[in-house]
Amino acid sequence: MDDRDSYLAQHFPQATIPTTPPGLEAIYAACRKLYTNQPNPLQVTALVKYWLGGPDPLDYISMYANPGDPEQNIPPHWHYISFGLSDLHGDGRVHDCQNIGPDTPSGWGFELTMRLKRDNDETAPPTWPAALMQCLARYVFKSENTLCPGDHIPWHSPLDGSESRVQHMLMTEDPQLLGFTTPFGKVNFVQIVGVCAEELKAAQHWNGTGVLELLKTVPMAGGSWLISDMRRGESIFELDPQIQEKVDQGIEMEGSNLSGISSKVNWEEPNDSIRRPSSDDDKASSLVDGDRRFSNELDQRPHLSQLESQQIKEALTMGLSHSRESEQKLGTNPDCEHNPNGSRKESFDSCVSSEAPTELMRTRTLDSVHLTFNMEAGSLLPLALRGRLKHGRHFTIKSVLNDVAVTFVSTCVIGAIVEEQHPFGAHGPWLQVLFTDDFIELLSRDLAELSYPDEIQLPKTYKWPHKHFAITIVPDEV
Repeated sequence: MDDRDSYLAQHFPQATIPTTPPGLEAIYAACRKLYTNQPNPLQVTALVKYWLGGPDPLDYISMYANPGDPEQNIPPHWHYISFGLSDLHGDGRVHDCQNIGPDTPSGWGFELTMRLKRDNDETAPPTWPAALMQCLARYVFKSENTLCPGDHIPWHSPLDGSESRVQHMLMTEDPQLLGFTTPFGKVNFVQIVGVCAEELKAAQHWNGTGVLELLKTVPMAGGSWLISDMRRGESIFELDPQIQEKVDQGIEMEGSNLSGISSKVNWEEPNDSIRRPSSDDDKASSLVDGDRRFSNELDQRPHLSQLESQQIKEALTMGLSHSRESEQKLGTNPDCEHNPNGSRKESFDSCVSSEAPTELMRTRTLDSVHLTFNMEAGSLLPLALRGRLKHGRHFTIKSVLNDVAVTFVSTCVIGAIVEEQHPFGAHGPWLQVLFTDDFIELLSRDLAELSYPDEIQLPKTYKWPHKHFAITIVPDEV
């Protein structure tokens, strides 16, 4: 080395090129393998990284142009891939790095993807899917709930902010990006699928996986790669009327994954009122009074965002405290491999807890019960009976205004506080009602008309005196 080189080396050391974090590089490598001709895709980048106090958990969202596959009738589309739900750095700046290993999830154990049908004249990908991914990622970090294939997400708004009918989401496995192990653990790729309201309802009443398989059979509704098309104007049931029969058969054979809803509900122990005539208007008033019972307490509680409220509406409320313990006692199993603790924590079809005064936690049996539901809840009773209780499962209706909740259980459910000799049990404001198989059949026949709410004059009361049981259905407006 001559004097000149020695001087330059001493006073102008070569700039160190920063290395790509190992977790990030592992996902980049998987993307380069899939898109060999797009080494530098367009990216949406968080201006201020989450670990520096920024609001967006995803460091990057890459956007690739996928040519599709004409032989499989797969159209050209944009492929969005997130970076940040898994552990990119492995140094604890975002995710806990104490249990890093090849058999543990990396971060939350997954990244989000989405496939959006490409318009013929599009030269650049729309960026709204990146904003949608950031919103879902914020939910995951805030709630510690993972997103798994088969989950459904009620959004109640066009995903792209237009007037599209595609206003909700189902989650599935990405058909091309397979799970793999990074230096910081396992990563899977969960794809967002935009769906219409009718398809969301089918997923809620049956299960998300079954509806996704039906969507794959209809090219205009997503096809085998489940590509979202915001210009789609028809649901799968309009594109193929025979699909509704397949959903009904699925519910009948497999049962429903809808374990509970939030709506308007009240219950009371009426002594002998089930045997004597009663005023339906009085029951409607009772529903309102019951919903007001905890109004002052409710006003002081933190309010959930619209997304979280909608997700909780699809969740099962299995108790007013120790919800995780109650869930296991009642035989549910929401475990999902994506959770960093090895089990799924309160995800969309799991349970939520509610804090209530300890003096309300007394368990007691009741001699008779009169339930009051609004029509929204009442219209789902036939589904609860044929899709849940007939299959040995449970179903919960929780009040949207207070801690009142009613859980129906069959004789197959273990760990319930009720039994055949004492079918009504209350744990504070949480009521459990046990239905025997023969009573489920009777209820299914008597309440079948609730599947057609427009044909029913409300309020209306159904009574089963020999069971000391009654139900009143009131208008949603009450």
